[in-house]
Amino acid sequence: FFTGTGSTSRAKTVSVKTGASVSVPCLYSPQYRDNVKYLCEGYEWFSCSYAVKTNTQQSSEKYSISVDKNKNIFTVTMKQTNTNSDYWCAVEIDYGPDDGYDFHLSVTSGTPSLYVDSQEVTGFIGGNTTINCRYRTSGGMKWCKLGSTCVTEGSGSIDGTSVTMNTRADNVFSVIMTDLRPESSGWYYCVRGDFQMPVHLTVAVKPAVTPSSAVGTQATTTVPSGQERSSVDLTNFIIPLSLLIFIVIVALFAWLILRHKRGKADSAKSKQSKEEVTYTDVRF
Repeated sequence: FFTGTGSTSRAKTVSVKTGASVSVPCLYSPQYRDNVKYLCEGYEWFSCSYAVKTNTQQSSEKYSISVDKNKNIFTVTMKQTNTNSDYWCAVEIDYGPDDGYDFHLSVTSGTPSLYVDSQEVTGFIGGNTTINCRYRTSGGMKWCKLGSTCVTEGSGSIDGTSVTMNTRADNVFSVIMTDLRPESSGWYYCVRGDFQMPVHLTVAVKPAVTPSSAVGTQATTTVPSGQERSSVDLTNFIIPLSLLIFIVIVALFAWLILRHKRGKADSAKSKQSKEEVTYTDVRF
């Protein structure tokens, strides 16, 4: 069913916290490239029940399945886990019995026996990446690539990529992969004792950083987000202030005109009063 031997070809026991999701890669032989793949739940092969298949609905509330034909791997995901279960990675065989292998899912309400911060890790060509494998169980420690080789508590290389394991901290061993290359992409395992935790590494081209350039008469300027936010805040302050100043000027101008008109009216009234004065001689 699968290529390779030993712990590099399969997960045997995977630990997960209650209610969480976990993905497990299943490696198969190239001759099964176009066969139907499926996940079967049950302790015994002959009595297990289909959980999810590639030729039917490939995702549900509890399971999903996807296939990478280029690497001869199909990946199954168990969602909202709540009980210990045994599963089988399997392929349908035309004109013969299906083939597959089993793994155990250990579900715990506390801290899993072996886990990582994320099963999906991204690195860049020529760069480095670090994976922290956290544990609360005993046993030997390894870092393995699915279908390839392992590095055991020290340093080594996998597919030309340098690997260093740091085991000095308590309850965690760190895997440092340096000088990443495209072929470094793929599924790996943290191994501690009887437990394995799959980790998928994607190695991509690092985005190029280029200076801003002018196009025609337009120039593009990149500023830090904080500076941009300050400029926007200043604009929001200046507009209302300008409007307020305009209103004050208009009001002051109107008040001056009104005051001028009132002054002329008072002057005319005073002149008229003087003209109407009558003088009378009063003798005693």
